[in-house]
Amino acid sequence: MLNFWLWVIGLTALLIYPVGKLIWVISVRRLQRKLQRELSDTEIEGQRSRAFFVSVFVSLVFSALYNLSTIGFPK
Repeated sequence: MLNFWLWVIGLTALLIYPVGKLIWVISVRRLQRKLQRELSDTEIEGQRSRAFFVSVFVSLVFSALYNLSTIGFPK
């Protein structure tokens, strides 16, 4: 069981940064297209903090499901 959770935490740690960056870029571009203007620095930072907050949950869920399918359910 400990092995399963160590792999989940490890994979989550490796995925947080790239997933957060991807979500951030997509959300900034979407907001720029919606507002039809360049975003200010505070708006960009707000999108960045929101993106990395979301990336923690996305990475954790993906990591748990991936390890569940490869390692199996922890006993």
